Amino acid sequence: MSALFVFTFIISAILSAVLTFFVRRGALALGAFDVPNSDRKIHAKPTPLLGGWAIFLSMAIVVSILRFNSDLFQTIPDKYLIGIFFAGLIIMMGGTLDDKWNLPAKWQWLFPFFAGLIIVASGIGIDFITNPLGGVIRLDQWELSVFQTGNIAYQVTVWADLFTVLWLLGMAYTTKFLDGLDGLVSGIGVVASFIIFGISLLPEVSQPHTALFALILSGACLGFLFWNWNPAKIFLGEGGSLFIGFTLGILSIISGGKIATALLVMGIPILDVLWVIGRRLLVERKSAFQADRKHLHFRLLDAGLSMRQAVSLFLGFSAVFGSLAIILRGKDKIVLLVGVVAAMIVLAAWTVRRYSRQRVL
Repeated sequence: MSALFVFTFIISAILSAVLTFFVRRGALALGAFDVPNSDRKIHAKPTPLLGGWAIFLSMAIVVSILRFNSDLFQTIPDKYLIGIFFAGLIIMMGGTLDDKWNLPAKWQWLFPFFAGLIIVASGIGIDFITNPLGGVIRLDQWELSVFQTGNIAYQVTVWADLFTVLWLLGMAYTTKFLDGLDGLVSGIGVVASFIIFGISLLPEVSQPHTALFALILSGACLGFLFWNWNPAKIFLGEGGSLFIGFTLGILSIISGGKIATALLVMGIPILDVLWVIGRRLLVERKSAFQADRKHLHFRLLDAGLSMRQAVSLFLGFSAVFGSLAIILRGKDKIVLLVGVVAAMIVLAAWTVRRYSRQRVL
């Protein structure tokens, strides 16, 4: 089994790196560029988009190969794999339209939303949330019958399905808003999916098939990171930045509903997104989707860190908190979540102080 894990990771990384070369050429031919025409865009010259297609396609190819050649991977229901594929395809197609024609924000959310509905329809969902203090919170108590054909009935589990869609949207938009520095989101994808790999192999979870799926995402992100590390030769684009977070959200569900683990791995990015959205809506009275340079990763650059230093700092925090999430249990995870919040506050305070000193100098 260990050999299969290593082989899958390496093949996913190599395939993604090779596909990125061709996707980059395709983006150049289509004229899908990110032009540095605002203060928020810190790259020096027009850079090709659509890089997320390399990650999506490499995952689809490796999953297809394993589905027909690995007994381990065949334990994942076909309806899950079909749902994940078509959900990802919708996100990537919507992202491509946005990269090419810069769709209004009021239309952009529809693609990940419908992708979330596909995931729910495929049977992937969150039926309960484990209470770290003991017991569980059930989300599957309210069911509505939608239609029935013969002996087949389809029901909507209202709270479970709603929570699942909102969770996937939240994860997708976390990585979308985070996508401001070279290698940041693709690097987070490598780290977070590798943590889910470790979680899936724990004795109480024991899901080697989910671990294998997580390694496919991790390897695909790593292969793309080769091209995306500063100075980036290609960007993820709208579809890629959404797809990584969306897929991490799915993996956190099928690996035993490890929502708390995903919150720990993505803790600082999630808190940053919540802070920025809250400030935009409540203080600045503007759209939550209006981009600016007030995210923490931009603040770190303003405070004097290089792009590589800022990205490495984010990846380091994700790796540390994610590793601790594998070790800790129950109430200890609450303490760790408090630690994530404290780390965010300290990091923000340090950034503000250093930025103030930079301005004085």
